[in-house]
Amino acid sequence: MTQGRSAKLKIAAEDAGERLDRVLAARVAELSRSRHKALILAGRVAIDGTTIRDPGHRVNADTTIVLDLPPPEDTALAPENIPLKVVYEDDELIVIDKPAGLVVHPAAGNWSGTLVNALIAHCGDSLSGVGGVKRPGIVHRLDKDTTGLMVVAKTDRAHHALGRQFADHGRSGPLRRGYLAFVWGVPDRPRGTIDKPIGRHPHARDRMAVRAGGRAAVTHWEVLERYHGSDGTPVASLLACRLETGRTHQIRVHLAAISHPLLGDEVYGSGFRTKANQLGPGARAALEALGRQALHAYLLAVEHPSRGANLEFRSELPDDLRRLQHSLGAQGTSG
Repeated sequence: MTQGRSAKLKIAAEDAGERLDRVLAARVAELSRSRHKALILAGRVAIDGTTIRDPGHRVNADTTIVLDLPPPEDTALAPENIPLKVVYEDDELIVIDKPAGLVVHPAAGNWSGTLVNALIAHCGDSLSGVGGVKRPGIVHRLDKDTTGLMVVAKTDRAHHALGRQFADHGRSGPLRRGYLAFVWGVPDRPRGTIDKPIGRHPHARDRMAVRAGGRAAVTHWEVLERYHGSDGTPVASLLACRLETGRTHQIRVHLAAISHPLLGDEVYGSGFRTKANQLGPGARAALEALGRQALHAYLLAVEHPSRGANLEFRSELPDDLRRLQHSLGAQGTSG
C-alpha cells in the first residue's frame, strides 16, 4: 500500500456477509486486524462512499471499500545485526530464506530479534512503511518456526504491487507458493485438495481451526515420498503443498484436519506424539532434535513490481529437515 493514500478493494462473492475488519485483515494482510479496527473506528474506511465506523459491519458482494491509509509513523524499532540469507535483492524488493526461530515482525513478547529488526539494519531507510505503523515491507508472513522463502518490499510501489498479488493468491497472476511438509501417516491417494474454512479456535484464541463460518481456505497437496516405520508399515510421508488462499496456520490446520498433521507440530499434532514410537532410533532422534513443525516454504514465484518479469525462487531443505528426511528414508521409502 502507498503512504498517505487511499486503497480500493472490491468485495468478492466469497466475502459477502463477513465482518468488515476481517475482510480488510485478509485482503490487506500487512496490517493486523486490530490496526484495521482502529482505522475503521477513526473513520478512515468507506463503503460505496459511506463512511463505516463499525468493525463488525457485514459487507455485501460487489461493493467497493476505500481505505484511507495514513503515512507510517516512526517507531522505536532498532536495527539489529541479525544475519540474513539473501536470495535476491534489487532496488524494489528483497527475497530472503528465513531460518527457524525467527519471528517476522515485532509484537507483544517479541519486540526485538525479529526479521524486521534485521531488515532495518540491512536495508536502512529504503524499506516501505505502510498503514500508520512502520512494519517495513512485510506483505506476507511465515510462522516463527517455519523456514523458507519470503519476499519483502523496499518501496511503496513494490509494497502495493506485491500486496495485490498476495491478495489475489495467484488466481489471475503468477504468484505461487510451494511448501514441503513432513506429515504423519500416508494419504490414501497420490494427490488431493483440502477445501475447508478456517477461523479462530472457539476456545484457544492463539489457535486456528476448521470451522463453519470461517474464511474460505484451499490447500492442494501431492505425495512425494512415503516412509515406513521400524516394523515396515507406512508411518509418514513428504507432501508438496500449494496454497490457493493464505489463512493463518493454513497448512498446519488443514493437514491436521485430514488426520495427517505435521511432524513436530506441538499445537496441531499433539495427539500424534505416540506415533514416534513407530520410528527407528535414527528417525526418532532427528525428530526430537527438530523441535519444530516440519514445514519449509521451498517455492516462491512473483511478478516483479516494475519490470513485469516473473521471478521464481527455490530453497533447498534446511539441514534439520534434510537430516529428518534422510533418517526417515533410511527405514525404507516408496515414491
